[in-house]
Amino acid sequence: MTRHGKNCTAGAVYTYHEKKKDTASSGYGTQSVRLGKDAIKDFDCCCLSLQPCRDPVVTEDGYLYEKEAILQYILHHKTEIAKKMKAYEKQKQALKSEGQLESKSEERERAEKFKQRENNIVSKPINPFTSEKSEDEGSQKSSSSASSSDTGASSSSSALPSFWIPSLTPEAKPTLLKKPSKTVLCPMSGRPLKMSDLISVRFTPLDSSLDRVALLTRQDRYVCVVTKDTLGNSVPCAVLRPSGAVVTMECVEKLIQKDMIDPVTGDKLKEKDIIPLQRGGTGFAGSGVDLKAKEARPVMQA
Repeated sequence: MTRHGKNCTAGAVYTYHEKKKDTASSGYGTQSVRLGKDAIKDFDCCCLSLQPCRDPVVTEDGYLYEKEAILQYILHHKTEIAKKMKAYEKQKQALKSEGQLESKSEERERAEKFKQRENNIVSKPINPFTSEKSEDEGSQKSSSSASSSDTGASSSSSALPSFWIPSLTPEAKPTLLKKPSKTVLCPMSGRPLKMSDLISVRFTPLDSSLDRVALLTRQDRYVCVVTKDTLGNSVPCAVLRPSGAVVTMECVEKLIQKDMIDPVTGDKLKEKDIIPLQRGGTGFAGSGVDLKAKEARPVMQA
């Protein structure tokens, strides 16, 4: 029985398959895995909870969310921003008080230097009969001061500070906080998100007689409000802003863009009122959706 080429270990060449196999088992290097159909969310599922939406809303970029989940996300981030802003204001006030203390200490030092300078000025008249004695006394004082300075220098050089003592070690300064941004960002697109930007979505069920539980068990749940085509990940669809109705992109291109009127409410439409809905892939490469997931891991360098 012949050996398989992929399991051959007696070859002189380190093959690509062996390198890939060793990289996967070693725990190093970036790993990329192709996602299957089971790993892709349906078009009517929330981007946060990954569950079918009960009360769906869509952003201007076309990302679908459960209304409760996205409102909870926005409120949570607003409280976090308020906490960060409070800490930043506290730090700002502390730095301001430290600056005031430093300025006061500098003014005190200037006043003390000025007093010393004024006290050193000689205001008494010089007696000509005691000038020689004073010169002799001054020379003796200078010699004694020089000798004392030499002894002080030797003593200071001999007594060096001990940097390993905890009281003499340098203190670590706290990290300065930056002013936090007050805008809440969309978890999918990363663009600013407000509650007023959320648009309610109304899906048209395939069978209106079914309740929500029975509807969720079916694979085909919703249809286009105009053409009654079944909606899914393989069908590009869009949301109309005035009515929140979901229609296929084919319906938009062939019917709605001719007169630009909402087929449900009859309101006049603009280009920004037609929001393409972001959908998952179908598991096939031809769907045009990136179906690869990458995991960054440490790289072995020679």
